Amino acid sequence: MARDTGPQCKQCRREGMKLFLKGERCLTDKCGVERRAYPPGDHGRGRSRQSEYRVQLREKQKARRYYGVLEKQFRNYYAKASRQSGVTGENLLRLLESRFDNVLVRLGFAGSRRQARQMILHGHWAINGRRVNIPSYQLREEDVITMRPNAPVEPVVREATELTSVVPAWLQADHDGLTAKVLRLPERAEITTPVQEQLIVELYSK
Repeated sequence: MARDTGPQCKQCRREGMKLFLKGERCLTDKCGVERRAYPPGDHGRGRSRQSEYRVQLREKQKARRYYGVLEKQFRNYYAKASRQSGVTGENLLRLLESRFDNVLVRLGFAGSRRQARQMILHGHWAINGRRVNIPSYQLREEDVITMRPNAPVEPVVREATELTSVVPAWLQADHDGLTAKVLRLPERAEITTPVQEQLIVELYSK
């Protein structure tokens, strides 16, 4: 499975904001954005020329890095969103939000998407009673998520739930029983991703 293994703090610094790629660490003084609030590299502190294309590209890169998706996969998501009825940008965010690894983070069962992806790949979670080890699996309405019996990551998951105060309205979570249910697909107003999806649509529409 292809995945991004590069430094995560550099990705946040490049986008100029916290993408919370490292979970709890992003809330501390060790966060890369807190320590060095400028882009990485020799020319990070230099002045950059703004252009329409640059703004659109940065927005696309921000969304791609936020969800931990590589370029080819992100383009496939856009192609699928453009074929669906409705607003393409909203369809794109809805597809990304419905990824299995992202849903585990929204439920509070994982501190970061990279951590959620590792737990899924190791087969610690099941959907509707069937083990699923695909992080990009698209969840649907009425899907039930459960932890596999005697999973060794249970202490890690319970520690992550202690940091979760709010679960989105489109999801239902039982942090004691470590089970959850997808009530429905999210509306745009319920997606808290710091992305202007219209800029991404404009970029791919050229």
